[in-house]
Amino acid sequence: MLDLRPSRSPAMLPLIRMAVIAAALATVPFTTPHFFGGARGVADTIALALCVIAWLVWLFADRNERAVTPAMIVLGGAGGVLAGLSSLSLAMAIGCVVTASAAIRMSPDHSFAVTAETSAAFLLAGLIAGASAATLIGYTCAFVGLWALGLTRHQSLMRAEEAERRLEQTRRAREAETQAAALTERARLAREIHDVLAHSLAAVSVNLQAAEGLLSGLPDQGPELAKALECIERAGVFTREGLTEARHAINALRDNTSPLPEQLEALATRYGAAGDAQAAFSLIGSPRPVPPDVNLTTYRAAQEALTNARKHSPGQPVRLRLEFAPAEITLLVTNPLPDAAAPSPAAPGSAPPAGRPPLASTGGGHGLTGLRERAALSGGTLTAGPAAGQWQVCLRIPA
Repeated sequence: MLDLRPSRSPAMLPLIRMAVIAAALATVPFTTPHFFGGARGVADTIALALCVIAWLVWLFADRNERAVTPAMIVLGGAGGVLAGLSSLSLAMAIGCVVTASAAIRMSPDHSFAVTAETSAAFLLAGLIAGASAATLIGYTCAFVGLWALGLTRHQSLMRAEEAERRLEQTRRAREAETQAAALTERARLAREIHDVLAHSLAAVSVNLQAAEGLLSGLPDQGPELAKALECIERAGVFTREGLTEARHAINALRDNTSPLPEQLEALATRYGAAGDAQAAFSLIGSPRPVPPDVNLTTYRAAQEALTNARKHSPGQPVRLRLEFAPAEITLLVTNPLPDAAAPSPAAPGSAPPAGRPPLASTGGGHGLTGLRERAALSGGTLTAGPAAGQWQVCLRIPA
């Protein structure tokens, strides 16, 4: 049976169909000739009972084809028998509805079989009951004619189904073309950014190394020169780190990054190797690929949280936890709060108070704000604040 659901028919058609069958079943026992005793009475009763049962199944399981198909077969055969035994009643309406509905819902071969069954049952019962030749021929032609009319409706539904399939295929093809164009544009931007940054930062790094070499060769190695060399060395480190981060962002544009858990684990390892505190990474749930923008947002959130932990709680251990839920991923970064007795933040431009971490006053304080905005663009949220004696940065983002 084809997937031609009744919802594609006019809204009133199923109601009219069921009303016709209900009226026929309700009036047949009271029409002339009345039910007689003996074999004909038993046949009338059995046929009527089968029609009622099949009609109820069809009524309450209209969208279940496995139940409706046997119900239509039973209703067609029993309705044909009932129409043959009570040819002057509304029983013939049952066969008309069944043959037309079968033609609409079923394949032509199957609907023809139901029509042939209904016609054969009617002719056999009519011949036994002594119906006139005109009645036999006229009702049979009605069954066949309504079956042919239903085939026309069936073909219309088939054309509508085919049109919808083609429309869906066209939509999917258009989406695929749009996605391919977006990927091509992202790859082009990645190449341009890579060329600019790679050449610029590489040139800066080379010049810094040359300056360091020239200054190291000067005979007067005073304290000012030592500070200058330290600044040059730090600038070289920043340049190399910037180039690494730029390549990471470019890889995200090209969608060829490593899995997110591996990136965060490597980030935690680098954090522990570069400072005096350890960073532990844990994974909850089954990892899966995530969109590039979600990947980059999560990585940036972890990076910002680690940077803040080093600035405000140096030497304290940090924990990164990545959790994969069915509809979202959650990144939780926690570290112990700094000493509550530490002085309040210094005014801008002044030196950090004694006892305060030396890096606490650096930065403009816009890192988390920017990450909140980035998370919001991807449909997620980022919160940061104290909880249970820990400083927590929590990112939740659909993926």
